[in-house]
Amino acid sequence: MKGKVLVGMSGGVDSSVAALLLQKSGWDVVGCTLRLHLDDPSFPPREGGCCSFQDVQDARRVCYSLGIDHFVFNFTELFEQKVIDNFVSEYAVGRTPNPCIRCNRWLKFGAMLRRAEELGCDAIATGHYAKVQQGPDGRWQLYASPYGKDQSYVLYSLTQKQLAHTLLPLAALPKPKVRSIAQEAGLPVAQKPDSQEICFVPDKDYAGFLCRHNGHDSTPGDFVDAKGHVLGRHRGLTHYTVGQRKGLGIAFGQPMYVTRLDTAQNQVVLGPEGSQYSRSLLADDLNWVSIPAPETPLQVQAKIRYQAKPASALASIQPDGTLLLHFAEPQRAVAPGQAVVLYDGDLLLGGGTIVKGIKE
Repeated sequence: MKGKVLVGMSGGVDSSVAALLLQKSGWDVVGCTLRLHLDDPSFPPREGGCCSFQDVQDARRVCYSLGIDHFVFNFTELFEQKVIDNFVSEYAVGRTPNPCIRCNRWLKFGAMLRRAEELGCDAIATGHYAKVQQGPDGRWQLYASPYGKDQSYVLYSLTQKQLAHTLLPLAALPKPKVRSIAQEAGLPVAQKPDSQEICFVPDKDYAGFLCRHNGHDSTPGDFVDAKGHVLGRHRGLTHYTVGQRKGLGIAFGQPMYVTRLDTAQNQVVLGPEGSQYSRSLLADDLNWVSIPAPETPLQVQAKIRYQAKPASALASIQPDGTLLLHFAEPQRAVAPGQAVVLYDGDLLLGGGTIVKGIKE
């Protein structure tokens, strides 16, 4: 027996196969599902996703089929504090947050690891597609999955302790193979759809969620151009994000893009084609994963959102500790609040939170 591992079971096929593979390889597997929030009763039950009541039942069924224990941990209060409150406060200041990154940092690899230690487990595991291994200098390193589905981007904020106690058994598997393994093993979630939305925003309407959470919608204001000329009226800052073109609710005679959200003036700044691109960006709240913080400028490949293609850039730490990233080619829709994650090939170097895009 290799040891005892606590597997985060979302009720989906990925985490279910992760538990199966660890069991087959000789680990003493225990399953757990994190209750992070309560389903909104005004919306129909979701198919797929995570954190719903149905997901808990699916995870329990998988654990029963594998003959392993299953626990449900109520982390709703911590999720509210670390994820939802941040989500709301970031939108209030005109930023576009990534709650999945904070959930991984504080809940799935934070609170779950502490609970695993209390249960006498040696490690935790999830169904994320990424690779963890120890480098020759003893530092734990994170790599992108070599296949189509890679989730290393949302794991960049993990600490060395978290990585040292993390198993990611799907690292070298393409998604179709994972479904095939689940099918052959008779797992009841083999064909369950993947989650495509933020778990606590079931209808993908972020502005609607914020309105329900705050008890009111954001205040309407002016669309303006870069020189401050009024172009029309907007519905409230929470309805817009940097780089947005569609859904502005007004015709301008040419494509116009959101280039900035000015919370002080309650204005949405718009610009024509080309204005949505940035040559550089500034980021803070940095976490260096696979390497120490570099003392000299470093050539990297950077992703400014989960689905973005890596872009060549020069990374430089500034005297105040922030990161200045200068791209070889201008990047579209550099949105404050989103994560920028740096790679050297498949090796994830580190990342941070975008403060602003810089045009020149």
